[in-house]
Amino acid sequence: MKLYTYDPAPNPRRLQLFLDYKGIEVDTVQIDMLKQQQFEETFRKINPMCTVPALVLDDGTVLTEVIGACVYLDEVFPERPLMGSTPLEKAQVISWNHRLYNSLFHAIAEVFRNGNPAFANRALPGPMEIAQIPQLVERGKQRMEGAWRMMDRALARQPFLAGEHFTFADIDLLVCIDFARWIKESVPEECSHIQAWLPRARAAVEQ
Repeated sequence: MKLYTYDPAPNPRRLQLFLDYKGIEVDTVQIDMLKQQQFEETFRKINPMCTVPALVLDDGTVLTEVIGACVYLDEVFPERPLMGSTPLEKAQVISWNHRLYNSLFHAIAEVFRNGNPAFANRALPGPMEIAQIPQLVERGKQRMEGAWRMMDRALARQPFLAGEHFTFADIDLLVCIDFARWIKESVPEECSHIQAWLPRARAAVEQ
């Protein structure tokens, strides 16, 4: 396998934390997004969507979505499962990943990409030029408020997002918390259950 990635970016970090937790070593090529290498022809041939990460399997198959790569890797490398061990756990993990990505991750991205002059005409990832919509900055911040509280309510009932075990859903929340710093935002102080979860989750990824 070969992984095309850019370590500082949130989506690549989701996959890298997954790989690190499971102890999977992959040949890695850095695609410098600051230099816009994701748009160069050599990378377009690998991933026409011009996004990272892109995981190239031994048979040449290219997985360009983080969730797809993680589902595949969890099956091929079953030790230390992160996508759930039972049908119900798997459904809960995928549900939380979807919920997190569509609420919190997208909300932060709305603020970041629509409020940063460096992303003029690049308001969405990919090969198309998409104009910024400044109003989405405020909407993104409002969406974040609701998303933080949704996560906090879930963590009031159980030690990790999807239940009793650390999963990829927790990795996604960790990445969202760090991504929020890019727009100078953080977990609200009143979200005490996220605050209590944070050291547990960081300890899990450092094991």
